[in-house]
Amino acid sequence: MATGRPVLICRPGERAGALAAAIEAAGFAVEHLDAMALEALPETPAMRSAWLDFDHYHKVVVISPFAAECVHEALDRYWPQLPLGTAWYAVGAATAERLHRRLGVRVQVPPAPRREDTSEALLQLASLRDLAGQRVLLAAGEGGRTLLADTLAERGARITRLALYRRRLQPPPTMLQAKLAAGDFRALVVSSGELLEHLARWCTEATLNQPLIVSSHRLATLADDLGFRTPVVASGATPAALASAVVAACDQEDADADHDDLEKG
Repeated sequence: MATGRPVLICRPGERAGALAAAIEAAGFAVEHLDAMALEALPETPAMRSAWLDFDHYHKVVVISPFAAECVHEALDRYWPQLPLGTAWYAVGAATAERLHRRLGVRVQVPPAPRREDTSEALLQLASLRDLAGQRVLLAAGEGGRTLLADTLAERGARITRLALYRRRLQPPPTMLQAKLAAGDFRALVVSSGELLEHLARWCTEATLNQPLIVSSHRLATLADDLGFRTPVVASGATPAALASAVVAACDQEDADADHDDLEKG
């Protein structure tokens, strides 16, 4: 078992386990900040109407793995056999994998050259550029960014946005609040702007000087604004991509420390 100062992660739900396993496999101890919980919302008349009319949608865009689970559970109730002809899209590879595993559908994801699991990257797909007259179902959480819905509507789509779950922010355990404030960790891994802003309230100068791993350049910009020192942008939001970025950041931190020791010597 890996020992020493931990890598702190704050990914909610069952996805946290896969991320922790990837980082532990790289030789680092991991601790979960548990700063967010995901809760499915009760079905509303708008949700029921959307599921009953599911065969009328040309495209379905799913924001997250948890949204994918909610979609699967709903369609399992209303559509024993999925209608043909629906084009499926996911913001990230983990969401696409979940949809494929649960529903057996082929899912389009952001183009490889962008190498980011973001709404901006997904919107670069040629099949999402001209949507005149097309009905698009957007499966997401409560609140959050409106970029996808707004841009797809500007491109001519008739958007139905379903909020299928809520994110509940919560304070990390007291012991981990102290570790965060003291900078007593190897690296902090964050793949959500909402979580990064939430955690900022427990951050001090010591926190800001420790390696921060983020999953997109948009998050890196936010981290800069919050005062973090040179965030490391992973090649995506997958566990493998984030774990690789942790290794690179910690190796660089160790090399810098060795160089400083030589300089002092």
